[in-house]
Amino acid sequence: MGGVILALVVQKYGGSSVATPERIMRVAKRITECMDAGNKVVVVLSAMGDSTDDLLSLARQVTKHPPERELDMLLSTGEQVSIALVAMAIDALGYPAVSLTGIQVGITTDDVHTKAKILEVNVERLLEELSQDKIVLVAGFQGCNANNDITTLGRGGSDTTAVAIAAVLKADVCEIYTDVDGVYTADPRVVPDARKLQTISHDEMLELASLGALVLQPRSVEVAKQYAVTIHVRSSFNYNEGTLVQEGANMEKEKVVNGVAHDLKVAKISLLDVPDRPGVASKLFQELADESINVDMIIQSTMRNEHNNISFTISRDDLDKALPVVEKVKEEIGAGGMAFGQDVAKVSIVGAGMITNPGVAATMFTALAAEDINIEMISTSEIKVSCIIKADEATKAVQALHRAFKLDQASD
Repeated sequence: MGGVILALVVQKYGGSSVATPERIMRVAKRITECMDAGNKVVVVLSAMGDSTDDLLSLARQVTKHPPERELDMLLSTGEQVSIALVAMAIDALGYPAVSLTGIQVGITTDDVHTKAKILEVNVERLLEELSQDKIVLVAGFQGCNANNDITTLGRGGSDTTAVAIAAVLKADVCEIYTDVDGVYTADPRVVPDARKLQTISHDEMLELASLGALVLQPRSVEVAKQYAVTIHVRSSFNYNEGTLVQEGANMEKEKVVNGVAHDLKVAKISLLDVPDRPGVASKLFQELADESINVDMIIQSTMRNEHNNISFTISRDDLDKALPVVEKVKEEIGAGGMAFGQDVAKVSIVGAGMITNPGVAATMFTALAAEDINIEMISTSEIKVSCIIKADEATKAVQALHRAFKLDQASD
């Protein structure tokens, strides 16, 4: 275990990687191999398998509307189980290890329960344990606010924990271990000939993650971009090289589009016959923001008879919280009605090459039209185009776009 220190490595293992005792032992062996190579190692862990979903289901059986503070108290226990078991497994292999909760590490967050953001990570305890040549196991997904209440970071929050720790420790790399080999041009379960990418820039990865690619949590990529953290996305089930997410990545510049993402967890809300006067949109979206509801795509129809319609999309998980807010605003502004639907999906194309290549959106729309897929909403940025379509057409759309942009073919 001694020798020259090669690097400080932060690793993160997802729920599927530690879903069973056998997988926990395999992860423990992999962690000790990293230490044997001469590295200092900090490991962030998710809850075992589907235990977070199981805990959430348990809460819903008690009450349909559990208080978010108590939900955080409950859900944070999943990661505590993981870190303790992996620490035991590492100890059984003869290596020194210590498990730490988010509070013990000193991860301070804001006060938004179930979606907290990390404000600070106190490195003192981490450095102390590392100086004693211990493998440090950190509970992902959790921290505490100024009142010392436990908070959680939202779905996939362990990714953010890992990147934040890598940033403050100035780690050489943050390895995110999951059940896939890396970042692909599309979801391989939807597009069998999707290709694994060797490298991808932070900007492109951020767009893909935000648009439904489930490999990394978007906020983890934001933190990585802000602090120039290199992320290595790889599988915990093999030793293959994965995908490097890094700044200025030379990601096949010949490719105008580098990936197709889709998101089925979308809901669409429309406010109908809205009086056309200043401040209406501001009121609606401020009220939603006050409830920590993130709005994605927005479209306002052309005014008719001094009224228009405003449609927008949110995460389906936020729908129950959003509907009372929109109903309240509808009454206050005198809108004619409200409608919502969950039978929609978002499909998107992403690529830094789109900035300098005209006609990309046209190619996308042509490919969808050829499959007789109707587009309900469109959103663009410099490196992405997103469309809202019917949910049952998402698979067909992703496959069509992957073909249209020849993403199954590697660049020369």
